[in-house]
Amino acid sequence: MPRGRAEGLWPQLFCNGGGRPGVPDFRSARLEDAPIHHTRAVGRRARRERAKALADLRAAEADALNNVGWVDQGKGVVRLPIAEAMKLVERKWQNPPEARKDLIARVEKATALPPKAPEKPSAFE
Repeated sequence: MPRGRAEGLWPQLFCNGGGRPGVPDFRSARLEDAPIHHTRAVGRRARRERAKALADLRAAEADALNNVGWVDQGKGVVRLPIAEAMKLVERKWQNPPEARKDLIARVEKATALPPKAPEKPSAFE
């Protein structure tokens, strides 16, 4: 069999198009006939770009997890490091009824809808 051809039972069962018109026969596909974007050089460049994007994403996630920052400054919602947030929760829940009341108030504040825009007066008024 020529180099680059698929071998085994799987290609015979699933890749020959079943004799249907318009369905390609992938058993005869060869690596040499692959488009330019499948070459090794492009693959290495794409791997480097993906690795850099992943490193940037992980750095941003680590920054978000370990540093204080605003989530929504208008509503007063901040992001805290996990350790500080755990200490704050532990302190707050020393008095459960007060903590529950505070939690409900903060959730309502964070999820509140903006006020409805005033309706325009009718041209006929």
